[in-house]
Parts: sequence; structure tokens; C-alpha cells
Amino acid sequence: MNRVIFLIDMQNFYASVEKADFPEFRNKPLIVAGDPKQRSGIVLAACSVAKQFGVLTAEPLGQALLKCPQAVIRLPRMQHYIDVSTAVTQFLGQFTDLVEPYSVDEQFIDVTDSLHIFGSPRTIAQKIQWCMQERFSVYTRIGIGPNKVLAKMACDHFGKKNKTGLFELNAKNIEKYLWPLPIRELLGVGHRMEQHFIGMGIRKIGHLAHYPVTLLRKRWGVNGELLWRTAHGLDSSPVSPGTFSEQKAIGHHMTLPYDYPEIKDIRVILLELSEEVAYRARAKHYTGYVVSVGISGTFERHVGFHRQIKLPFATNFGMDIYRAANQLFSESWDGLPVRAAAVTLSDLQLDSDSYQLDLFARREEKARLSSAVDTIYRKYGKTAIFRGPSLMPSSQLRARAGKIGGHFK
Repeated sequence: MNRVIFLIDMQNFYASVEKADFPEFRNKPLIVAGDPKQRSGIVLAACSVAKQFGVLTAEPLGQALLKCPQAVIRLPRMQHYIDVSTAVTQFLGQFTDLVEPYSVDEQFIDVTDSLHIFGSPRTIAQKIQWCMQERFSVYTRIGIGPNKVLAKMACDHFGKKNKTGLFELNAKNIEKYLWPLPIRELLGVGHRMEQHFIGMGIRKIGHLAHYPVTLLRKRWGVNGELLWRTAHGLDSSPVSPGTFSEQKAIGHHMTLPYDYPEIKDIRVILLELSEEVAYRARAKHYTGYVVSVGISGTFERHVGFHRQIKLPFATNFGMDIYRAANQLFSESWDGLPVRAAAVTLSDLQLDSDSYQLDLFARREEKARLSSAVDTIYRKYGKTAIFRGPSLMPSSQLRARAGKIGGHFK
């Protein structure tokens, strides 16, 4: 049975929220950007007025100001944007109970069972656009499709470029609209996969749709078949309101203020990342078996690595995670400067009083220590107590305390 699914994209979301909160900036070019003194000094969002001057998302703030020196600069308020996004999710619940947040500024909704109440898909989409503008001062672009894949590509490739902000992709028109697009425009195709496809003579989405799926499956396994199905607009995944209720991994990523060339400094960052991941895991009552480390090189040398290791016991203790992270890093680092690092805990399970005994895990001792530390964190903040290495100049603990996603709340 064909469904009617929307992908709702909130245009220039951060900038739109800022203009809604500060009407005096409504007709001025506005840029939301991180601290220009740090690497976070890049454009996170720019309003339509600023974009008319050529300002681009993800470009350095200094470069954007050369194009638009009169722009109003706002530091990001990440918690506020999350709160607004949550309010949008609740608002969309007026149209259907099937609402799935896809990102902070995108939401999937399934309106199949609401058509007899609110009218045709286009009528519902137009009403949502109007209500979002009135209630949140946010302009939305909406992709319509029989599944999530087509709704997403309808929005990204056509709705965002359409004066109405609306577009529908379905089995009847994908050959006309979707297949002529370059293969890089297919959902799930990154730069490396694009190069593989081009080398095989697959330059457009239609070329992939006509390629023998058996050969794709032989070369890339399930992923090859998945991309072939995506090219045909096939997707059986439902709109699931509880998608994010069961967490699969807990991680923390940090872009450093400058390239770190010394291993002692990088280890400080790995320790702070590990402690943050452990704290988040304990807050959600999870332990995990698998520790992963991701390292990125300098901007001039776009290399790095991602490694993981499975522990003999599940943990949410910072030093357990750090020891595994440090081992992975020490075994894989090429000695060149590091620009960014990430630590992740996965293969999660809910923490419980029942666990496998380990003579050397010292679980009860770690649990008591972690509980005491968490109590101090909650009452006095993350900088009230920390490990000695965070006193080193390379530490980012104090600089990032009170931030969300590397930006101020």
C-alpha cells in the first residue's frame, strides 16, 4: 500500500529562529556562526538576505564578512534550537501521530491516515507551510513521496528549488525527474562511492537503476542492493516516532582549536572525550562493550582513521573507555598533527544490578566513584572536579563546558 509521507525541511533554521526571537533583525542579513577565535568560527546558518550577498553555509566567518560586512552575527544557541525543534515535532502531531525527527531542522511525517480529515497531500503541505510561518516564523520546504527515500530526495533536489517549496516524487515521475540527476545526488552516495560508480560508467541515477543488481550485490553486498533500490525509489522503512528512543551508541566529537602535533596533548583530548562519553552513558543508564576512536588530520591533509575494540566487560567508567581509546590511537596514529577526534561507546545495554563477574573490573568501586563524580557535576558543573591532565594548556574542558555540540547553549 502506498503511503503519503512528507519530509519537512525548515529553511535556514538557526537564522530563522534568531530572527523570530529578535524582530529588529528581520530585514537585515543575519549569520549564525561559532566563535571566530576558534575553528568553530564558521557559518552555521545564513538567512536569505545574507545569502543574496553570496554567504555560504560552512565557510569561514571572516570570508563571509568580506562578502557581507554589514551582517548581524549571532552566536549559536544550540539548546534553544533543540527546544524549538521539539516544539515543531509536537505541533506536527496535530496532523498525524506518525512524526519522526530526522535532524534538528528536518522531520518525516506520514499523513496517509489523515487525508480524509485534512484533504489532499498538497493541501496538507500548504497548511503546514502556512502554520509553520505563522507560529514559528520558519519557512518550510516539503518533499512528498510514497516513502521516506523519495520524500527526502523530492525535498532536497526539487522542493528547495521550487518557488512553492513543494514537490512530489513517485513511481510515475522518477524516470523523468530523478533518473537524469548525477549519481552523486542519490541519497546514500558519498564522494568515494561516486568515484567508484563513475569508474563503472554509472554517471547518472538512471544508469544505476538499469545496472544489474546481482553485480552490485556481488561487489558491495547489501549496500549495493540498497543503493539500487534507492535509485528505483523503493523503501519499506516506516515513519517511526520512537526512532531515537533506543540509543545504539553514545559518542562525543571535538574539533580542536589548532592542530595538535604532540601525543601527550592528544591524549588529554581523548581522556576528556572518554569522560564525557562515560558521563552521558551513566546519565542514560547504559553500559557498552565497544569503544571506537575517530581521528581526522589537518585541513591540508584530509586523512585519518577510525578503529574500534570490544572490551571483555560492559562499562560506563571513563578510564575504562580512555584506556581502550588510547590503545587504539597509539596503534594507528601516523604521527602527523590531529585536527579532530571522536570517542564512541556502542554495543549498549541497560545498566543493571546483574552482571558478569570479573576479578579485575572493580565494578562496585568504579560505580561508587562515578556516582560521587556525577553528583558533583550536576550540582557544581563539569569544571568542579576533573582529572589532572585537564590542567594542561591543551585541555579543552573549560573552553567547552556548558556547550552543546561545541557551541554555547
